Amino acid sequence: MKIGRLLTAMVTPFDPSGNIDYPQARKLASALVRSGSDGLVIGGTTGESPSMTDEEKIRLFAEVKSEVAERASVIAGTTDNNHQKSLELSIEAEKVGVDALLLTVPAYNKPTQEGLFRHFKKISEATDLPGILYNVPSRTSLNMDVSTTLRLSEIENIIGIKEASSDQFQITQIIDQAPDGFLVWSGNDDETFQIMSVGGYGIVSVASNIIGLQIKNMITLLLSGQFSDAAILHRKLLPIFKGLFWVTNPIPIKYALNKSGFHVGSTRLPLYEPDIDFSKNFDSLISNYEIDVTNV
Repeated sequence: MKIGRLLTAMVTPFDPSGNIDYPQARKLASALVRSGSDGLVIGGTTGESPSMTDEEKIRLFAEVKSEVAERASVIAGTTDNNHQKSLELSIEAEKVGVDALLLTVPAYNKPTQEGLFRHFKKISEATDLPGILYNVPSRTSLNMDVSTTLRLSEIENIIGIKEASSDQFQITQIIDQAPDGFLVWSGNDDETFQIMSVGGYGIVSVASNIIGLQIKNMITLLLSGQFSDAAILHRKLLPIFKGLFWVTNPIPIKYALNKSGFHVGSTRLPLYEPDIDFSKNFDSLISNYEIDVTNV
């Protein structure tokens, strides 16, 4: 199915005991589709994937896909710095019906560019699913460079990249030089306007957990050539885009959802609740915005 332009990096709801709240995850998935999401990224950074077991991830992939069915695509975060485990989890994700894989540059072991190429190539060859690369040097301490991305773009089922390097020259080079049909999603909400203005396809968004309709509106304006109106909306949303990263994601977005009445529980350790100063400042910020997601 078509992956879509507005992909929400969905948080993972936990119950008071710290277990995944699968019924609430299903409710949140449907709510996000109602608020403009074309697809949902499950088990990514925002979903707290490092704190989840493979068994939890597979069940969550299956539950969310069952919930949204053909209304939205489900992109499964299946990779980390263990190559064999990443490959096996990708195969299991395909079995439960996800629509695509999120292929994240590994953290900690810092492979060479050739190692990155071979890592993603082998995972892509192990399934028939489309893969979306994810370059996020702020999390991994490693940048996947333009040449490696372009090499990977030649692999048939690697269809695009979530680019969160914040290097506008690098991102523009990828957009300019990649084969037709290779898609570039912004990896940061505050860069969507710039990236789409030079030919990027969309956004894998954290903020769309709460303001998806407004982000979808900005995308629609950009696609229709109404750049001035899109710029006005971008400027309006920029403070909340920034506020959601005052402390480590997904702490602020979970706080925002809980405050809105859509209860998703706490983060799992080692992530922890925001302090009083954050809460006071964030409450003041979010009061300026209308929350799109509804708990019905």
